[in-house]
Amino acid sequence: MKKIVSLSMFLIFLGAVILLAVVGIRHFPMPTGSARVNLGSLEDLALRAYLSLHQAEITQPAGTDSTPVAFVVEPGETAAQIAARLEQLGLISDAHLFRLLVRYKGVGDKLEAGEYELRATMTMEEIIACLQRGRPGEIEVTIPEGWRMEQIAEMLAKRTDIDGEEFLSLARGGEFDFDFLRDRPQGATLEGFLFPDTYRLPAEAGASDLIERMLQNFDRRFTPRMRKRAEEQGMTIYQVVTLASIVEREAVIPDERPLIASVYLNRLATTEREPWGYLQADPTVQYILGRPGQWWKPLTPEEYRSVDSPYNTYLHPGLPPGPICNPGLASIQAILWPAQTDYLYFQAKGDGSHIFSKTFQEHLGGRE
Repeated sequence: MKKIVSLSMFLIFLGAVILLAVVGIRHFPMPTGSARVNLGSLEDLALRAYLSLHQAEITQPAGTDSTPVAFVVEPGETAAQIAARLEQLGLISDAHLFRLLVRYKGVGDKLEAGEYELRATMTMEEIIACLQRGRPGEIEVTIPEGWRMEQIAEMLAKRTDIDGEEFLSLARGGEFDFDFLRDRPQGATLEGFLFPDTYRLPAEAGASDLIERMLQNFDRRFTPRMRKRAEEQGMTIYQVVTLASIVEREAVIPDERPLIASVYLNRLATTEREPWGYLQADPTVQYILGRPGQWWKPLTPEEYRSVDSPYNTYLHPGLPPGPICNPGLASIQAILWPAQTDYLYFQAKGDGSHIFSKTFQEHLGGRE
């Protein structure tokens, strides 16, 4: 039996060699440089012959639509996995052929993890080149949780080629078509929706490209389940994000986010009992007074009550006009699923944690 299998394989390889001689080596030239493969075996000759026969598919783009398609290669993904997803997205016509071409070129270990913009009008050769180290450079931008849009613009101007002023202008008045932006008040900015994360962009990307990517990320992270939960609470997405931005600026210890959220929600829920209904949130006043070099200025108790602004939640009940920073997912979830408490106060202990109290008397005791 083994002899029969060996003979069959030999005949297949022999046929491939003959076919290669008939088709002609010129139709699929040997790769050069570091990608050069050893064509000394029948298996390599058969591979080369097969690719020669499918040269038209290799050089013919999978489609005619030149719209950029975002494609992410995850760390550890194999060429076969990448090929399967490329075919599923309509970027190549044959995943098996793509994988054989990668093997022939010897670049299976050179397909790098990262974010790419591909098009159906690209050939397999062009896609393989794009996914290698030799592709055009990328920029990586990391936006920390809790930054305001001016901080982001300042960082972009210092560390990237993205125009910080253009970013700020678009964040304040640009037009972006996302459903979750439609319940914003007239004239509201994108503050709160510029989702903090690490973004990899083409080297030539501009401010609008980054903002579009950030909004897409928010749209993906604020799931249908979360949107339903907001409706159950009687809150718009804008209100959720506004309150989450305050929690983001208050919380230091992650586990305390739901507790801090419960305090603010409890205060909002007791609007008939003065002075509760006033959030009395320090970060909202810091947001008003923040300036380049000190975006979050520490304030005295007197300053908290003396700053005349709709954002001053010591002077104005309810939510401020809008978000004061761009909160992360955990702070948003804390508003949607807060801890169930009767707390109305919390006091910083100096180590990042807080003492939570139900009454003003307990709160005063916590200061001692």
